[in-house]
Amino acid sequence: MLEQKIWERRQTLQEFTEWAETFACERNEPGTLSVRHLQRLVAGKAPSGQPVGRPRPATVRLLESIFGVGIDVLLGPPGADIEREDVDRPWQPFHKLRAAPWGARREKTPAVQTPDTRVGTAQSFAWLDTRSGWAPETTRRKVTSRLASLTADEVLDRPARRRKVGRSEIARAVADYYGAPESGYHFYNVACGDSEIGTSILTCDRWLDLGCQLGAGKDRVALCTDSPVAQDVLASDRAIDRLAEATAQGVRLANMPLYRLLNLHVGPEAISAEVGTVPFIEYAVSMDLLENELIDTLAASTPDQLPMRDHYLPNLYSVLDFTGRLCAGGVLALCAIARPSDPYRGEKDFALVVQQRSSHVLNAAQRLSVIPKGFHQPMTDLHADAQLASTLMRELEEELFGRQDVDNTVGGACAAAPLHPGRMSEPMRWLMADESRIRMECTGFGLNLVSGNYEFACLLVIEDDEFWTRYGGEIEANWETSGLRLYSSLDHVLVSDLVTNESWSNEGLFAFLQGIRSLRESNAG
Repeated sequence: MLEQKIWERRQTLQEFTEWAETFACERNEPGTLSVRHLQRLVAGKAPSGQPVGRPRPATVRLLESIFGVGIDVLLGPPGADIEREDVDRPWQPFHKLRAAPWGARREKTPAVQTPDTRVGTAQSFAWLDTRSGWAPETTRRKVTSRLASLTADEVLDRPARRRKVGRSEIARAVADYYGAPESGYHFYNVACGDSEIGTSILTCDRWLDLGCQLGAGKDRVALCTDSPVAQDVLASDRAIDRLAEATAQGVRLANMPLYRLLNLHVGPEAISAEVGTVPFIEYAVSMDLLENELIDTLAASTPDQLPMRDHYLPNLYSVLDFTGRLCAGGVLALCAIARPSDPYRGEKDFALVVQQRSSHVLNAAQRLSVIPKGFHQPMTDLHADAQLASTLMRELEEELFGRQDVDNTVGGACAAAPLHPGRMSEPMRWLMADESRIRMECTGFGLNLVSGNYEFACLLVIEDDEFWTRYGGEIEANWETSGLRLYSSLDHVLVSDLVTNESWSNEGLFAFLQGIRSLRESNAG
């Protein structure tokens, strides 16, 4: 199928690899392709006759971004049904428009002309039809119409403008909107040298520096099966715009359940919470709109025009009213990996792993963050998967150890027990074989007022430096990341410079700072 797709582009293998290199640079994708590698992929075997193994995750992300098709389909045989589907649909994904011959005149061509079913699922469209009281297929027609009005320039320029808005500007705008918190709450701020770093994270003293070890009965998050959402879709046209933009930019959406917070009690001894569930699409076309609305108004210098925020999250009372609003969230962790001494690097230390988010994620796109970072949501077991440790293990397998079958944005969950020891990656099995090899703790909790999301900041410490010797070379991020960075826990100058980088997401910086503090207080770094 990969060869067929290249033929359809009227490119030779050499021409395609040259174009793919340019595409990867423009999208900040780390994947690369050589002609020899591409020849092996389209042949399905090496010159020796041995079957070609699965490409590296970065190469997988690159090919999937270009063609809008999963890697298993691309490396499978060409099928008449798939070919006919591509011929019958009078549209091309946005990324295919950029395959024009070198030097060709750039026209204001519609970026996309109909929705990609991998991104905007039929279930999502049907949900919005029902919620808005529309006839079936109305959402699909509206999204198709909106896509036809988007030009490639619009799709490219909007993310570029958003990236120019720095993290501290976003934090100040949020603080100005809500004013000074009362009743013991405050925005998470830290001093770094001569700099005062403010964030958009609303927290309080009892939510910080928890050091709560996850697992062993201390992670008590219970599912409430009767939790209606007191929320509406304010403006269906905004929802249509969101779905069209996500489709044009290749953002991955899957209408899987999300956990929504109902009540919470956190402390050093235990985390107790109650959660319900909500369809992902309901979050995507309501609360998730707040982030881009805020950043777009800052980019346009019109911060007073925030109708979605005025409706969904107008004041601090509404922020703290968990049961009265859709309060979805995430679990993210600073990952610190012990490393032995090295003749070039020096004495033994901890590698601190930081990611730059890719352009294909729903929020915090192209921002710095800790890794792993993921939505708090179930895989297959609604009750058991509510535990924070379950989300951390899933994200660790998916984002650092290459487990694609735990990524529910690709085809949904097929395995009954995706985190069963028999299915774990080799690095994860090694870590789980001895509980002293990895430490998982919750370091803090906060509410990110950019989106209203709850954020459980965590720390993952791999204590045994044998892990780095065995598996350091197998750590590789998935499609959600456009690049990884490693910092030494002993390099205080570089870490201080990193903290002041304006490219951070607010929740990512919150988790990084809380993790650094906990790591140093434990005398580990």
